Amino acid sequence: MREAQPPAARSRRRRTVGLVAGATVVAGLATAFVVAAPPSESAPRPAARATVAASPWMRAAGAPLTVIAHRGAPSAAPENTLVSDEVARRGGAVWIENDVQPSKDGVPYILHDTTVDRTTDGTGPIRSLTSEQLDALDAGSWFAPAYAGTRVPTLAAQLADLRERGGKLLLEIKGRHSRAEVDRIVREVREQDMADRVFVQSFDIPSLRYAHELAPELPLGLLRGTLDADPVALARELDLAAYNVSDAALATRPQLVGDLHAAGVAVNVWTVDAPARWKALDALGVDGVITNRPTELGGWSSGRTS
Repeated sequence: MREAQPPAARSRRRRTVGLVAGATVVAGLATAFVVAAPPSESAPRPAARATVAASPWMRAAGAPLTVIAHRGAPSAAPENTLVSDEVARRGGAVWIENDVQPSKDGVPYILHDTTVDRTTDGTGPIRSLTSEQLDALDAGSWFAPAYAGTRVPTLAAQLADLRERGGKLLLEIKGRHSRAEVDRIVREVREQDMADRVFVQSFDIPSLRYAHELAPELPLGLLRGTLDADPVALARELDLAAYNVSDAALATRPQLVGDLHAAGVAVNVWTVDAPARWKALDALGVDGVITNRPTELGGWSSGRTS
């Protein structure tokens, strides 16, 4: 999803905090990542409110917010990588948000930007690079030396990792995709037997329509940086399970949460890292929060409901 602020240049990303995180959080992960036991999946799943019968994505009154780890744990590990997902899991996250885009030869990869420049040692649009070229890129050294050799994962690799080690995926179809490209994503999900652990979201309405046609079993979320004129009507038209809106946009019409809930549509908010906003959104009744600080949000939310 789009950032509230533009990403820093690569030179600024080689910052001290990244080096400290690499030394303190991930020293030893290169070996432990392979053998660590899967985390428990007992964290609360959004439950239907008593007034809405068929909405498993809405949290029950008094339940904690659903914590969604934005690109894994990007404050402690290079975003959209398997090691970033692992750090988020170890911090207690069940839901991980990542972005998917195709290579030149049609293989879905986990990457946020339209180019590989910011988060790898390569250059160029992802759609101009073959899977062989993408597999050769270093996606970790830019963040900290401890992550040298980290790769850009394929969607298949991420799904296999989640299936084997635990976790669920909020998967953003990044940008405009053709029906064939969405079909490839759907086939990857089904081949990994992960349809019950993947939630698809996108800013692109045609991509959501393709996903619904090809895989009606997958729940859908519409991403929005500004509010639609009638989100409830649009949610019904697209058969949405959730309306996933920016914090700034929701602040312009907070009563929308109640309107969407009355229609059986969950509300997840992105990308929120400040405790003051967590408190406000919790009080507003939103169902989930996408954050760069999943461990902190999980602890904060659990503490408020214990």
